[in-house]
Amino acid sequence: MFGNDPVFHFYRIYGILMEGHIQEALVELESIKTKQEVSLCTMMAMIHAHKKSPNPDREIILELDAKLKEQRKVAGQQALYFAGLFLWHIGRHEKAREYVDRMIKISNGSKEGLILKGWLDVTCGKEANIKKAVKYFDEGLQNGNDVFGLMGKAQYFEMRQNYSGALETVNQIIAHSPHFLPAFIKKMKMQLALQDWEQAIETAHRLLQKDMLNVEAIKMEAIYYLCREGNMSEASSKLGDLISALNKLEPYNPQLFCKTALVFSRTCGRNPLILQQTQALMERAFNFASHDADMATKLGYQLFLQGKIKEAEKCYKAAMSLDETSVPALTGIIRCQLMEGKLDDVEQQLEFLNEIQQSVGKSAELSYLRAVLAMKKQKGQEEVVSLLNDVLDAHFSSLQGLPLGVEYFEKLNPDFLIEIIQEYLNFCPKQVREHPVYHLIKAQAQIKMNEPAEAVKTLQMAMNLPGMRRVASSSKSKTKMIEIDESDRVSFYLELVEAHRLNGEQHEAVKVLQDAINEFSGTPEELRVMIANADLALMQDDPEAALTMLRNVMPEQMYFVQAKEKMAEIYLKYRKDKKLYVSCYRDLMEKLPSSHTFLLLGDAYMHIQEPEEAIEVYEQALKKNPRDGALARKIGNALVKTHNYSKAINYYEAALKSGQQNFLSYDLAELLLKLNHCEKAEKVLRQALAHESVNDLASLMEDVRYHVLLAKVYSRMGRTDDAVESLQQARELQSKVLKRIQLEQLDSVPAQKQLTAEICAEIAKHSAAQRNYEKAIKFYKEALVHCDTDNKVMLELARLHLARDDMDACQHQCALLLKNDPDNAPATMMMADLMFRNQDYEQAVFYFQQLLDRNPDNYATLSRLIDLLRRAGKLEEVPRFLAMAEKHSPRTKLDPGFHYCKGLHLWYAGEPNGALRHFNKARKDNDWGQNAVYNMIEICLNPDNETVGGEVFEHLDGDTDSSTEKQESVQLAVRTAEKLLKELKPQTAQGHVQLRIMENYCLVATKQKANVERALGAFTEIVADEKDHVPALLGMATAYMILRQTPRARNQLKRISKMNWNPIDAEEFEKSWLLLADIYIQSSKYDMAGELLKRCLRHNRSCCKAYEYMGYIMEKEQAYKDAASNYEMAWKYGNQASPAIGFKLAFNYLKAKRYIDAISVCHKVLEAHPNYPKIRKDILDKARTALKT
Repeated sequence: MFGNDPVFHFYRIYGILMEGHIQEALVELESIKTKQEVSLCTMMAMIHAHKKSPNPDREIILELDAKLKEQRKVAGQQALYFAGLFLWHIGRHEKAREYVDRMIKISNGSKEGLILKGWLDVTCGKEANIKKAVKYFDEGLQNGNDVFGLMGKAQYFEMRQNYSGALETVNQIIAHSPHFLPAFIKKMKMQLALQDWEQAIETAHRLLQKDMLNVEAIKMEAIYYLCREGNMSEASSKLGDLISALNKLEPYNPQLFCKTALVFSRTCGRNPLILQQTQALMERAFNFASHDADMATKLGYQLFLQGKIKEAEKCYKAAMSLDETSVPALTGIIRCQLMEGKLDDVEQQLEFLNEIQQSVGKSAELSYLRAVLAMKKQKGQEEVVSLLNDVLDAHFSSLQGLPLGVEYFEKLNPDFLIEIIQEYLNFCPKQVREHPVYHLIKAQAQIKMNEPAEAVKTLQMAMNLPGMRRVASSSKSKTKMIEIDESDRVSFYLELVEAHRLNGEQHEAVKVLQDAINEFSGTPEELRVMIANADLALMQDDPEAALTMLRNVMPEQMYFVQAKEKMAEIYLKYRKDKKLYVSCYRDLMEKLPSSHTFLLLGDAYMHIQEPEEAIEVYEQALKKNPRDGALARKIGNALVKTHNYSKAINYYEAALKSGQQNFLSYDLAELLLKLNHCEKAEKVLRQALAHESVNDLASLMEDVRYHVLLAKVYSRMGRTDDAVESLQQARELQSKVLKRIQLEQLDSVPAQKQLTAEICAEIAKHSAAQRNYEKAIKFYKEALVHCDTDNKVMLELARLHLARDDMDACQHQCALLLKNDPDNAPATMMMADLMFRNQDYEQAVFYFQQLLDRNPDNYATLSRLIDLLRRAGKLEEVPRFLAMAEKHSPRTKLDPGFHYCKGLHLWYAGEPNGALRHFNKARKDNDWGQNAVYNMIEICLNPDNETVGGEVFEHLDGDTDSSTEKQESVQLAVRTAEKLLKELKPQTAQGHVQLRIMENYCLVATKQKANVERALGAFTEIVADEKDHVPALLGMATAYMILRQTPRARNQLKRISKMNWNPIDAEEFEKSWLLLADIYIQSSKYDMAGELLKRCLRHNRSCCKAYEYMGYIMEKEQAYKDAASNYEMAWKYGNQASPAIGFKLAFNYLKAKRYIDAISVCHKVLEAHPNYPKIRKDILDKARTALKT
């Protein structure tokens, strides 16, 4: 395949050299050293080979080095590149950089040179260089998909722990180079790093279909069965396959044998079958490198794991003979001696190693051996546990920053962790349930679960356990007495008092409390019992008795602070006396002056809504401790409450400048956002996030909060893409938090899951706003994985399913939501909507009836019902619901919501003037005003609901557009609409776009060329920002029609016709379909027009215009009965107001020989429009004549 390619030959020879066949490699290198592009790297490889040989020839090396220097002076671009590449492969990064920099310089910025420089930076281990690497990769990848460059970029993302970014880059490689197997290997590793085992194993299977002996894929399968499934027999089988593949592909690679043996031996739980396989692997590695002390040590480790202590010790001693300074070999010997009970030898060796450890840093292994020795020498629990804690700290520090993968499992070393756990278990109580504290915790849980009777039983049982009474039992039991401190004993009594109280047994509670007073009289815990006694007095509505008890507590006594706090609570809650409440805290501060008591006084002032006084106290405390960020936060919060925002900002900024209080960045940014100082808020958050990647849980959680707030800032600024990116980063960090928190802070799991759901829901919300419904659904579903009872998310997901016409999914989601929350009004409305769409009219009305029966003046529901009744073709049902609302309250007729609903009904019923009057009554209202104004503007611009831009009916009506009166009327309506536009005050980015759309619809309505072209430009800009914006696309199409550019209009409308219908853009979809149908009718494409019109009627059965167009098509096809049926529906849903439709209906009745119906319609038209042209002569007279004959 590669023929005589010298580069291929060079790397084949390099492989031979790496396998240790030095002479063979040198002979082969000699044959290609004259090839120009590999001349430098060949010379370097020859020098490298001579240095690796057992007896290096110094003269030959010097001679080759001199030749290399000569050739380097005249080397070309390719020779320099491959020289740099080879130097990188042998680990000489700095030397490689010299060659690559020179190559980039002479080639004027070679892309392959830049990519190699990126690789040098990303693998050099220096943080500053790693950061720069991505710049070189991006420059090298401009306008291309270089596989080496993309793999480098994926490596960069992996190093930055951005595993999603790495996976995305690798997928890009696979899309362009589906046979490039290293990309699949990287993909598999990144999927595992993201803890997606199923996807990782699926990729491994795909790899094995392409390459049956792929070592990494077989290793993944073996790891999967071992670490994920715990299936030892299958894992052993896969390990056997892996060993076979290594024998065929890497028979001379002891390092690979060694690493493979190590990871599987450490993770197999000392399974004998797997340990036999790993020992065999290690023996092969040692046979290839019998001079290597490390290999001998690792072979000893394999034997030790199998309990072959003597053999293991022999290997460790062999390693020591190969390298007297080998600490791992000495450690192995100590392990064996510990097992054999040679404690004095062990102690001596450990003292020696301890001195070494101080110079090289703590070793988890040595700390463990010291702990085991201490345990065997029966040292105290505190000493042993402290040593074991040191072991864990040192051990886990080596795992920081490692992704889940083979190296992680090797370094995690579960076998070692189990050894540590076994040592810890020596100090665990043998019979937990015999310990009184077990019963105390159980009772506390029962109280939390509202089971006070069970808690009483549990505590009474515990009170009879040994060690619970101060005077020991006279029984001569040999059972070891469990020691319980005084504080825990008090807790038993007080919990029992609380359990009796909650169980309604006040007398028993008093009795137990009296026992506690007698039991603990004269002890430091006496005051705690007294405070509990005060609590009981409060329960019995005797605050004075409680205060009398609490006044007896003196400042020098232990629970003085708690007593004062309880007194303050009584003064505020029972006496409603704020002065005495504050005086308790002031007295506390004076008697025990400390930063804590200052804070308590300040908090007390805040509690009674006196922030000015709180600020004074906080500032005094801050003078005592100027670097206390918590105080600065409290002062900032207090200043915000007093609306002194600039001073609050100053406090936060001053605290941040001290460099100790970075957590205040959030408070400052939040305040800046509240004040709409978005750029400043962004800057603060960017600075807070400008740090190296962190691993501690608190910092990860803080960064998540910063990213979420930054997304809010970007949303406020209208930078949606940046907001989504920030949320994605928050989500990625939060996934790490979730994995860690389940081990480190179990009680925080629900709150963190809720936060994860909120982040996903925010991403979904942005995606839905951008009409990326699939992405939105994906993230709403992910939100529900973390919080499956979030009604808001369930509702949004149902809305999205509805927008995508996925009725079954929507109904399923609504049903789940209504199961959780039967009174959820939006879900009920959506179910009603679904029933309408499924033509189940009665069921739909039933859902709305439920809502309106509970609340007849719920105008949000009523307005939705009116819209749905219109879409169902049942507008005649609306008046009864309006009547229900009127009966509900005498003030209904004054309510803007009622007027809005009334206006909506009249608009839909073809009475625009009546609709305007009612909308006008709602237009100043905060809730209904904006929608009312939008509707008024639409009526002004198109009172007769014509197809704007349509040409089919343009000259068929008796009243043509060219008449002066009509033109003046249109201009007046546009001016009115423009005035109304000034009343619109949108609050969101989408709202501003909607206003802009409406402004340009006004320009289109003038039909003046300059205005229409201006509007067209604006619509085009909106579509450039959001390609599927239906109102803007419709605006473009309408403008093109008015400008007589029909093909361009048709293109925009066809785009809309291919989109999924959604309720938000329902009106625009309908207008688009009607306009496209109009174009098709003009071209005599009646079938295509008919499909669009049916689509209109499917979504709105009251669509008068769709029926009118259908009638026109039937009339053109001389199907007069069908034409009459459609015009009949148009006449009905147009409220019999349009004389043009009346004329067409009467004409088709005449043609269909329905003379009486024709005469009846003519009378109705002439009654409203006495001078309507032609109808009397062409239809009425002819129908009468035909009726007579």
